[in-house]
Amino acid sequence: MRNYHLEYKVLIEDLAPLVHAQRAENLRKKLLIQWPHIDVLSAFYTHSEINDYLDSLLERFPKRVQVKQFGWSYERRPLKVLTITNGDGRRNKPVILIDGTVHAREWISPSMALYIIQQLLDNYGDNQELLQDYDWVIMPVVNADGYEYTHTDSRYWRKSRRPTSNPECIGTDINRNFGYEWGHDEGSSSDPCENIYRGERPFDQSESQVLRDVMLHYKGRLNFYLSLHSYGNYFLLPWGYTSDFPDTYQDMMSVADAGAKAIIYSTNGIYSYGSTYYVLYPTSGDTTDFAFGVVNATVAMTMELPAAGFQGFDPWISQIERLVTESWVGVRAMAAEVIRRYPS
Repeated sequence: MRNYHLEYKVLIEDLAPLVHAQRAENLRKKLLIQWPHIDVLSAFYTHSEINDYLDSLLERFPKRVQVKQFGWSYERRPLKVLTITNGDGRRNKPVILIDGTVHAREWISPSMALYIIQQLLDNYGDNQELLQDYDWVIMPVVNADGYEYTHTDSRYWRKSRRPTSNPECIGTDINRNFGYEWGHDEGSSSDPCENIYRGERPFDQSESQVLRDVMLHYKGRLNFYLSLHSYGNYFLLPWGYTSDFPDTYQDMMSVADAGAKAIIYSTNGIYSYGSTYYVLYPTSGDTTDFAFGVVNATVAMTMELPAAGFQGFDPWISQIERLVTESWVGVRAMAAEVIRRYPS
């Protein structure tokens, strides 16, 4: 930087002690947990701990939950999906599908998914209207291998863990690997060493195949697809690959508007919303474009939760409650708007 006469400021000399301190705090907090029941607000949980928790819900809510394994990650971790109903036995209701942890380092994403689960199950009395005519399908961890790697080796890892054609560069960005308008150089990369590497071909990652299959399983019933990411305070709509707008763009904007207004009324949190291409940056082969363009989801959206911690992806445990409770206000309002607009 000095050679090029660029001004800079060192914010932290060594990030490792902070990462180690966060990891140690997380482990201490989890010693207090009464497994398999977990406290979403008290710790960040590994993929296996989350799966054990999902399985435990079958015993607690046998008439209202189903757990299904849709496949395996590259490193053979089971990828599980939870379905929540109101227990009335009605079949083929419209579906709200939520996924988390497409990007490994975004730990608040699975926390948010778990918080939604607890609101719909443990706090059912306050939220039963959200389940009267809709089922909720939630996949807390898509990128299980990458997520595990952030807990054990590299906290800020983003991609999957499957080797690439370059032995020096591991992993593919799952959110550039979906087979709708895949392969644009604007919004993805053909270089395996880049964080937005799209893979050699669409769906060449086990994890993207599983999420694709989950989406297609609910084709014809999928009224709201929501992918949880961090960070940025955004509601991102199709399209990511082009500056054009889909025909139902204004309808989706109305749903995003409901979420943004609910949050600002509740916490003064400010969300920007609109086309991914314009609001954030171009993307190619992402999950939201696939959900809308191929699965025909009525509303498809990526939610970028607020930043926290040193790099934005690394909130302290003490920040979980603020992040997930504010975000739930928005998710709940958007779900209610979808249910109102598209009754079963």
